[in-house]
Amino acid sequence: MGGDYAPLEIVKGAIEAYSELPSNVRLVLFGDQEQIHKVCLENNFDPSNFDIVATTEVIEMLDHPAKAFQSKTNSSIVVGFVHLSKGLIDSFASVGNTGAMLAGAMMVIKPIEGISRPCISTHLPKLDGANGLLLDVGINADVKPENLLQYAILGSTYSKEVFGIDNPRVALLNIGSEAGKGNLLARETYELLSKSSQINFIGNVEGSDLFRPNLADVIVTDGFTGNIVLKHTESFYRVALKRGINDEFINRFNFELYGGTAVLGVAKNIIIGHGVSKAIAVKNMIHHSYKVAKANLSLKIAKKIAGELQ
Repeated sequence: MGGDYAPLEIVKGAIEAYSELPSNVRLVLFGDQEQIHKVCLENNFDPSNFDIVATTEVIEMLDHPAKAFQSKTNSSIVVGFVHLSKGLIDSFASVGNTGAMLAGAMMVIKPIEGISRPCISTHLPKLDGANGLLLDVGINADVKPENLLQYAILGSTYSKEVFGIDNPRVALLNIGSEAGKGNLLARETYELLSKSSQINFIGNVEGSDLFRPNLADVIVTDGFTGNIVLKHTESFYRVALKRGINDEFINRFNFELYGGTAVLGVAKNIIIGHGVSKAIAVKNMIHHSYKVAKANLSLKIAKKIAGELQ
């Protein structure tokens, strides 16, 4: 029931995803059962193909995230998190109130033991067609070197388990490629990453290196810098659209192709989508959610942090 176009576009996206997913995958929809049934029937789709959990409340996009999460206990977001915490679903995705989703991640699911600050990431299209990963892109504006080391481990594990990259190359976003470049945080982080045996650290990369092929698979930065990069690339894509530019590489900056981003460092699989998502973005968010669940990403990250997984 979250997002600017709920429930219509959410249900339509779920219908599209249903026809493309393996037959052993069940989609569970949380929300107004009557409205869900209505959209299904309008699209000539049998609603019994879904597991529908009826809820009566909605956390609106302008609601205070933490307060709404605590007060609207029969909302689709809260009930979804309860199901996730009980193991009744393998992953939970929503394009609803981002703050409420993060509140649920921290209050109900909680960080993996040893993770001090979970983060979110974004895909970085490469000029050769591959995908890189940038993190954090918005949760933590102020971080310490230890946090960035954990992001490097999180991103490396994601890249290996979801993208299928065997030994992901990890780099630190900086103002120069030399080891001594950057502010105090960058220099201290460089030292920490270079000594870690849990990642394949290749050094610093600059902003001009973000989309270069055969360089870094995972690029680490603080949430302040990462969010600026994310918003800049999104605006670049919108400008290209307005100018009538149809380019294969630029089109890969369309968020609808990815649908959402995983919250990395929490004990269950959680995907957050864009509030303006329509059916195609919701469909792709569901596909992303399926890939993350199939990879058992949260468990793999927990084992990696504990030093049990190489």
